Formats: sequence, C-alpha cells, structure tokens
Amino acid sequence: MERFKIKKQKLDGIITIKPIYFQDHRGYFCETWNSKNLSLLGFDELMFQDNESHSGKNVLRGLHYQWDEPMGKLIRVVKGSVLDVCVDIRKNSPTYGQYMSVVLSDENKLQLWVPPGFAHGILSLEENTIALYKCSNVYNKDGESGIDPLDRELNIDWGITHEDIILSTKDSMAQSFSKYKKDPKF
Repeated sequence: MERFKIKKQKLDGIITIKPIYFQDHRGYFCETWNSKNLSLLGFDELMFQDNESHSGKNVLRGLHYQWDEPMGKLIRVVKGSVLDVCVDIRKNSPTYGQYMSVVLSDENKLQLWVPPGFAHGILSLEENTIALYKCSNVYNKDGESGIDPLDRELNIDWGITHEDIILSTKDSMAQSFSKYKKDPKF
C-alpha cells in the first residue's frame, strides 16, 4: 500500500512529500516518516536530529544553511501554517540565486525536503505555529550561517510588508546574497 506521494519541485533536489492519512469519526492517523517505504520511492536520506520551532504570526526564521557537516531538512507543520522558502546557493547550479516557496500547514500535511546547498527560511502565517524538522546531520554552529531574508537582490515575496516581519537579531544582521557570492560554501 502506498503511504507517501513524492513530487519534485522547480528547484532541483527539492521535493514535497505528502503522507497518506486515514480519517474517521475519531480524527486521523498518518505515518509521517518511514525510511523503508520512502526509500522505495527514491528518498533514502538518513536523519540524525529532530528540531521543533514555535512561532507567532509574522515571525521569519532564516535564511539559514549549514555547510560544514552539510544539513538537509525535512520540514512539516503540526499546528498552523508557514510560507517555506528555499534559495539555491549552489554556485554551479543552473538555478543559482533563484528561490521557490510553498505553504506547509497542519491542514495540507505537506512535508518539504530541503537538501544541503539551499538557504532555508520559514515565515509563520498564524499565531502558535509549530514546525518540525528532521535533519540529515547534527547542528554545527561553527559551520552554519545565513543570508538576509529581506535581501533586495533575492527579492523574495514573503506575502507581507517587510515592516510586519519579525526577525531575530541574528537573522536581521545576516549577510547579503552579494557577500555570500564572494565566498560561496556550496
């Protein structure tokens, strides 16, 4: 029995995974991770760390990437919704500097695989949004960085005005994409 549907996205390497869920009068049940079943569909990433974030509306986390012990992320939302944005930062990629976005929510149950080589960010679209991340490596603070999510060259459409976006101090001081291009990590 098929338990997942995998769909390639416009940036090479990024996919969405839709688990099949079963609903009745009690609620629903779905299998969100099964390495054996996913590998049969061509997704065979090893996962080493799980993270969870809780955010208020308009909180933007990112654009983050980890190059030393490169980390991919499988993201899903268990409460609320996010606009999930991926920027291709692989210097030899034909889509270098391009971005894509997708809404992940507790209603659509989509999961997004973001492999190493992409800067990643999520904008919470609702209060009390909870996102879960399965990671293909462990966190290394000495091997991670970020790109300004409001960078004019990238010109990401976050769907709200920049003044309404809530950033951490670290993310608001992240390097520009122009600076990243001078010393690319991927």
